[in-house]
Amino acid sequence: MTETADTRPGWFSAQELENIRGRMPVLYVQAVPVRVDDVGQVTHVGLLMRASPDGRFHRSVVSGRVLYHERVRDALLRHLEKDLGPVALPRIPSSPQPFTVAEYFPTPGVTPFHDPRQHAVALAYIVTVSGDCQPRQDALDLMWFTPEEAADARVLEEMNDGQDVLLRQALAYVGHAP
Repeated sequence: MTETADTRPGWFSAQELENIRGRMPVLYVQAVPVRVDDVGQVTHVGLLMRASPDGRFHRSVVSGRVLYHERVRDALLRHLEKDLGPVALPRIPSSPQPFTVAEYFPTPGVTPFHDPRQHAVALAYIVTVSGDCQPRQDALDLMWFTPEEAADARVLEEMNDGQDVLLRQALAYVGHAP
């Protein structure tokens, strides 16, 4: 039997999800993939290249919904594998603690974060990956930037809906304040 939205626990049909998004906040996880040196200092930050529905390209971090009855760490692993490939080898701490919480609103300007589809609350993490990363699903490319390159205005301008703010917060959290 093929699983559908009706048979997979935690999945909604497109219509159900649209209805839910219009009535309550939805929980997401976001991950900023990083590479570290032998002493744990961040040497590179990975940013995905995606295409918007309107055909424009933008950079982003790993992001996705937490499913019903799914642990946060499992959601992080699922989305990291979905976007970076099965051999990215992410290292999720045994007790994941987000570096920030980003609140996305459908109304621009409430916070720096905007999602026209919904009110979403995202737990944001910095995740070390040590394996071979190959973008998958709707990620077109993955580029590794030094923290200084990632903080450059030209890179930040390529990010939508407040993810540039999230990246600046992540860099500051790991000691690379832009």
